[in-house]
Amino acid sequence: MSKDFFRNMRDLQNCMEDFSTIHDGILKIITPSTNFSNEPLSSTVFISLFLLACVLFIGSHLIPWRFFSLGICWLVIALGHPSVQQIVLNSREQHLRPYERNAQTWLDSWVAHDIILDAPPETREVEVFELQRRKGVLSAEWESWMFSPNPYDPLSPQRIIGERPKGTRFFEDVVAPRGWEWGDKKWVLDLGSKEWVEERMVQGVEVEVEGERWVSDLVLEDTDISRRGKQEGKPERVEGSLERRTGEWRRRRWIRMVKRKVVERGPDTAG
Repeated sequence: MSKDFFRNMRDLQNCMEDFSTIHDGILKIITPSTNFSNEPLSSTVFISLFLLACVLFIGSHLIPWRFFSLGICWLVIALGHPSVQQIVLNSREQHLRPYERNAQTWLDSWVAHDIILDAPPETREVEVFELQRRKGVLSAEWESWMFSPNPYDPLSPQRIIGERPKGTRFFEDVVAPRGWEWGDKKWVLDLGSKEWVEERMVQGVEVEVEGERWVSDLVLEDTDISRRGKQEGKPERVEGSLERRTGEWRRRRWIRMVKRKVVERGPDTAG
């Protein structure tokens, strides 16, 4: 084999190395914004390219393509000169670098606010009432009874007809409504006990505005006092005062956010 063959092999290898370096550099710049790892950014790029293609389709005959191509070729050739490269790098550091961060921040903000791919799932607030029952009529101890979707207040239909409250015994057994899933990790005690009592127009209860926020049944007892009449010698009944005490049940409200489940359509249900 001649020396020219090895020289050609060496030059070809050097050219391939340059092509590989250029190829890797282009992929490093283009791939992050076009591979949909950042879906809003990639969507912005493809929408911009689509609009650019539409504009070129309409007005491409107005662009001097020969002059444009000639300028690009001369620019590429000029950038191969070391002095021109140094001038370009210095100009970038002085004039472009201070504005690159602001431009990137503006682009990220615009993409985050204006490119909406999927609407966020609908969210709502659900509630559950923790019911406790007094162990005895005059006892100061309470026992956990259940978690119910209704407050089981004194004037509720269930109380009036004598039904027992319905619900679940344990907090962990409370499930989200059908078609919804939990949006928060845990339940939160509603500190506005007075507000939900007034919204439901619940009557016959005593509200704690501090502490554990219990809403207890309120019982009023008439404590009449009997005394003997001084003149006729007969017992006389006079009106006494009303004694207030908590009743058999008390409850407090827990809230939690839920979001609607996203139903993904499979290929067999598409159409």
